[in-house]
Amino acid sequence: MHDELTKVDIQKMREEIEYRTKVLRPKLIEDVQTARAFGDLSENFEYKAAKQEKNRNDSRVRYLERMIATAVVIDAPEDGGDAAGLFDWVELWFEEDEELQRIRLVTTLRQDPSKWLISKESPLGKAVLGKKTGDRVLVQVNADYSYHVVLRSITPGEDDESLEINSY
Repeated sequence: MHDELTKVDIQKMREEIEYRTKVLRPKLIEDVQTARAFGDLSENFEYKAAKQEKNRNDSRVRYLERMIATAVVIDAPEDGGDAAGLFDWVELWFEEDEELQRIRLVTTLRQDPSKWLISKESPLGKAVLGKKTGDRVLVQVNADYSYHVVLRSITPGEDDESLEINSY
């Protein structure tokens, strides 16, 4: 399995790796050493917490390195024409809810459903990607549930580097 990521995604991950290894890791190692000096390690909460934070940082670095190593780099389209493409804003009419919503199609690494940043790999993203204004599409969530949306408008977007990468 691989993720399709843009050059900006890869660059953001490299920047985070550099920060975590050159700035954050030395500080976390120092915190572990300071907490260790407090004494009995079996009852030393500060030591356990510092060690856990250091391990969490190391795990995040490994995760990012693995993502970079297995990623397929894709180009963000300059202009998708009149079809919904990566980083475009799409206004959708959710028929079931009778609600209008504006979403932005993004790479999986930068999705944030709470901000309506929808992954192109999600059921909604897959259904909308490549469709045109006026198209009515079926969003198949799973075998038991699906719904229809209508594309009301598409506003071209670009990979502007303002979207943060996920912290998971």
